[in-house]
Amino acid sequence: MDYSLESDFVRQLDLNILEYVNRGLDNSDEEGFNSLALQEFELQYHTVAPYRKFCQDKRVEPGRIGMWTQIPAVPSMAFKKFVMTSFPVERAEQRYFTSGTTDPLNKGKIMRDSGGVELINAANGLLTREYLFPDIDRMKMLLMVPSPQMAPGMGMAVGLDVVRRMFGTADSAYLIGRTGLNLELLLKSIVESERSGVPLVIVGSTAGFVYFLKACERDGIRFRLPPGSRLCDGGGYLDQFGECSRDEFYRKAGEIMDIEEHHCVNVLGMGEISTNFFDNVLRDKLSGNPLRRYKAVPPWTRTQIVDVETFKPVEHGSPGLLRHYDLINRSMVVAVQTDNVGFAVDDGFEIIGRWKKSSFELETEAITQSHGGKIMTQLIEFLLKRSLKKVGRVYEKISQKQTGY
Repeated sequence: MDYSLESDFVRQLDLNILEYVNRGLDNSDEEGFNSLALQEFELQYHTVAPYRKFCQDKRVEPGRIGMWTQIPAVPSMAFKKFVMTSFPVERAEQRYFTSGTTDPLNKGKIMRDSGGVELINAANGLLTREYLFPDIDRMKMLLMVPSPQMAPGMGMAVGLDVVRRMFGTADSAYLIGRTGLNLELLLKSIVESERSGVPLVIVGSTAGFVYFLKACERDGIRFRLPPGSRLCDGGGYLDQFGECSRDEFYRKAGEIMDIEEHHCVNVLGMGEISTNFFDNVLRDKLSGNPLRRYKAVPPWTRTQIVDVETFKPVEHGSPGLLRHYDLINRSMVVAVQTDNVGFAVDDGFEIIGRWKKSSFELETEAITQSHGGKIMTQLIEFLLKRSLKKVGRVYEKISQKQTGY
């Protein structure tokens, strides 16, 4: 069998996965998911040498299993030790590193070929539309991250550039440059939105929002963004969003920016998994459903919660490790065992921490979601904190210009 990118097998597999995604969020074709997952397993078994050895050690191979639940899930740590691609690395269209939170010197290597990039853009584009922009085609976007030109190895920057092009207006802008946060542009854009009544969306890491909200609180700054404005943040575990709790985060968003809780959408993104997991709250609120926050699981993924010792599925609602099966991960491996801890709800899951293997305890330290490496993450946080020291002075300057005094 030919498993090259030009083969009929891979070309047809990509087309079938894309067709499955394009059926939308109401797709309930379990048989179709199972068939595609087994085909991906066949491809990746024969093309990803470290994964094949992992499966052979477990005595599992294509043709001997019939359910997606039987596909061996590779530990996320494997991405730090091996190149886990189902294609020759010289064909990679995307190359970047995971954040290296657990081990800054041993970051995961993430690569996708052109077909894999098309799949991830289609899937995450649909999710962004459904969960972040269900009520509007385009909005002005303020991106509290570097541009992909500044940080080409940062997955969050690369992904948000696609989001900007798909959903942003022409005046959308990146806010972090080589000298730090463009605080004047951020504050000026917020003030203009207040005056014009045109809503905007601010996107960035949870920690970045926490720094900004606390700086505004310190300097006594309050905004009244127009209805429909929203925040989209990535990161935050164990009920800790940077340096404040989840409830405090939403309270500050309301008090300082006048953004309601259901217009604050958290996203879980992992380099080892291609699909982003969005909070359901904005979509559900606009559909008339009650506010109950969780991470929605789209039809092309499955998430299991497994025991930290036996790796067997736990009872519904009990905490355990998150295991993801993601059809969009055709460029790497379809099944990934993470060290994130969470629990299942009826329509998705919630994440509550990270399993610290060395001490067999939950790691309470906040975990950032940017995929640019530990050094890049620390640099961005340093630039943010330094810039936000002068938020009061910059805001006063902008206000004086607006009033003419």
